[in-house]
Amino acid sequence: MKGFLQQLFDYNFHCNKKIIEQCSGLDHVPDNCIRLFSHILNAHHIWNQRIQERPAEFGVWDLHDTGLWEDIHYENQRTSFEVISNTDTFDRRVEYTNSTGKNFSNKLEDILFHIINHSTHHRGQIMMELRNVGIVPEPLDYVHYKR
Repeated sequence: MKGFLQQLFDYNFHCNKKIIEQCSGLDHVPDNCIRLFSHILNAHHIWNQRIQERPAEFGVWDLHDTGLWEDIHYENQRTSFEVISNTDTFDRRVEYTNSTGKNFSNKLEDILFHIINHSTHHRGQIMMELRNVGIVPEPLDYVHYKR
């Protein structure tokens, strides 16, 4: 499980880095791309903080300047790798309060997979936004990453 999760987070890091690089090269980043990528960064941060039982520094929909994306992304990745590396059992339950104030409990492995899946979902939306303004995004499919 540990090795597979590390591979998934490597893939997630790679894909987010590609989005950062592509958006950094634009004269104007579409507003919805900024909103969605900031949300990816925020959600990853929030889940990391929940796992570590620490308060989050960002709200779910806080916006970040594109110049800050790389640093936030790196910190998210570093923290997730620390969690994965220092975990002996991924079936432990994590209790947390969501953004609307409701209490929940999920297995750590499910939360870690959710971070990856959530990021993939919103990257797809970002790629559509880029296409809508005439930019062809790089393919980010897992199989392309593994080639």
